[in-house]
Amino acid sequence: MIRNRLLVTAFVLGLSACATPSSKDEAAAPAAATAVPPVAVAAPPVVPLPFEDAVNRAAESLFNSVATNDPVQRRLVVIDPLIDGVTGEQSIATRTLEARILALARARFPQFDIQPFTIGNLAKNPLVLVGTFTGVNADGKTAGARESYRICLALADMDSRSIVGKGTARAKLDGVDTTPLPYFRDSPAWALDQVTESYIKTCQGSKVGDAMDSFYLARVVSAASVQQAIEHYNARRYRAALDSYAIAMRAAAGDELRILNGVYSANYKLGQHEAARLVFGRIVDFGLERKRMAVKFLFRPGSTAFSDPQMAAAYPYWINELATRASERNACLEVVGHASRSGPEAVNERISLLRAETIRHRLETAAPGLRTRTIAHGVGSREALVGNGRDDSSDLLDRRVVFKVIECS
Repeated sequence: MIRNRLLVTAFVLGLSACATPSSKDEAAAPAAATAVPPVAVAAPPVVPLPFEDAVNRAAESLFNSVATNDPVQRRLVVIDPLIDGVTGEQSIATRTLEARILALARARFPQFDIQPFTIGNLAKNPLVLVGTFTGVNADGKTAGARESYRICLALADMDSRSIVGKGTARAKLDGVDTTPLPYFRDSPAWALDQVTESYIKTCQGSKVGDAMDSFYLARVVSAASVQQAIEHYNARRYRAALDSYAIAMRAAAGDELRILNGVYSANYKLGQHEAARLVFGRIVDFGLERKRMAVKFLFRPGSTAFSDPQMAAAYPYWINELATRASERNACLEVVGHASRSGPEAVNERISLLRAETIRHRLETAAPGLRTRTIAHGVGSREALVGNGRDDSSDLLDRRVVFKVIECS
């Protein structure tokens, strides 16, 4: 019997005064006065702004916090591309946000010289701008119905290796397109690797004066190579993307899921399916070693049918690699289905379970020995990563299947 349950954790801050009575007052008082506790005053609610206004507010706050009045002294700034604060993906929205920041800096803050995020510029010890764009509910949590987007920006000084500026704002949902960019849309697997987690921590888990996250600092050079590869992939320059991924892999000194995803996708786009299959095997090993990974079997809204025929053509060998490698490790798996937030939750629960059972059945068909070592479970939309309920390309990741290695007994 297999025991365990999937736990997916989502990410996620008075001054009182009292008067001392005079000795005359004390003498007049028949008994010691009882102190009146201060009344707690609730913080005013954060009011979301239109997207462009919110970006301007966060960026102005960021640049004003480190700006100088010296017209001669210019600071080199590079932007490590902004990401979703939960999924780690770059989207049309994060790219638009970057463009607005760049335009504002050039128009209003000429003391900052913003240059491309490259290895050469990183060698000059610039300020590195990082940022997250995160859907949150009314309480500012990344759960339930998202009601606004939280913008977080930070400037990290590569010379002092510390955080020197911050800027935040809240944006309305209206008119914001969070569709992932092509590399992220096409990636076969999802998990927050340590590089992405350290990026998020550098922005969301820091305050001015803090030291830069050590892991982010150690991988920022390889991150520039990865980003160059992502730009090639997004522009459909797949062979150039493979060359950049090779450089990034050497710089990272080991496997990173974001690199493996890119090498897989570029090979697949070039029709090099055997090479893609071999790389997918490494992706599966990456997940099994870490005991959890989401594979993006993408489903149509409200259905167990696959949504993308081009990607679905690869699913048979995805299943085969998952089944073969889990069998070789004698691993027990919990297969967990997910659903996007549209529709009644009771229906979402049922659909998510059916999705998990669909994939489990295919695994067991590919490797009959897994029949006693797999279970299926559905969690509805409770663990939605995007949570906008649009049922389009922006929340494909909410209709995913997660594999977790669990204890066998």
